[in-house]
Amino acid sequence: MTLKIQRKLLDILVSKATDLEVEEVRIGLGYSAVKLSNGRSGLAWTPSNKGGGCTHLQAAGTLSGKPAEELLAGLAGEDVLLRALGVATANALVASPNPGAYIGNALDPLGITSRDHVAMVGYFGPLVKKLQQNGCRLDIIELDSTRPGVLTPQEGKNVLGNCDVAILTGTSLITGTLDDLFASLGKPRGVVLLGPSAPLCPEVFANTPLTQISGARVLDCDSVFRVISEGGGTPLLKHYVAFETLFLTR
Repeated sequence: MTLKIQRKLLDILVSKATDLEVEEVRIGLGYSAVKLSNGRSGLAWTPSNKGGGCTHLQAAGTLSGKPAEELLAGLAGEDVLLRALGVATANALVASPNPGAYIGNALDPLGITSRDHVAMVGYFGPLVKKLQQNGCRLDIIELDSTRPGVLTPQEGKNVLGNCDVAILTGTSLITGTLDDLFASLGKPRGVVLLGPSAPLCPEVFANTPLTQISGARVLDCDSVFRVISEGGGTPLLKHYVAFETLFLTR
């Protein structure tokens, strides 16, 4: 696990975290969120607890009031839950409005046709249905490959090396697999990092195969915190976030 992108994200954003504190942290079943002292918040996927105990995070109860850069540093650490909070902190730090952002379906700019071979890393249910209706060849790759028809990461390497379009889950920043995914890609014409965990920070992805970031910017922090605290996910969060896409040049 190299975490090159995570370290680069940390280096780019650490100056933005100066003089900011963590105001509140929520760790929900599906998503976690961090609110900073400037009022901005960020989201990240919550990894499952495989420790076997009832305590998911030893630092629980001590996070509020910490310097934002301390939580941000979790990006490059070994603890996967702290890495998730690092991603959420990063997303809070880049939560400023993006005047040039594309607002709309993240797939539309990719121009996918029935002639395309699409590799999807992570199961995005609504997008799967749309792509199947489109008629393109679709291969889905997941760490948890128990779902019928889904490829393991090892099986997916050849697919990533030959696809026309790659859809990569933003949770790969948390699982520590994004560097490997980039290394496995051949020469697809389009590569998107997708989901609420994807940081809207184009400079961190310079000199990578990525062509667009499609992430989520929190608009209503109180409502987002309430939804994730009660076990909600993306379909419920969509009322309180802006789904935005930023384009990159290779």
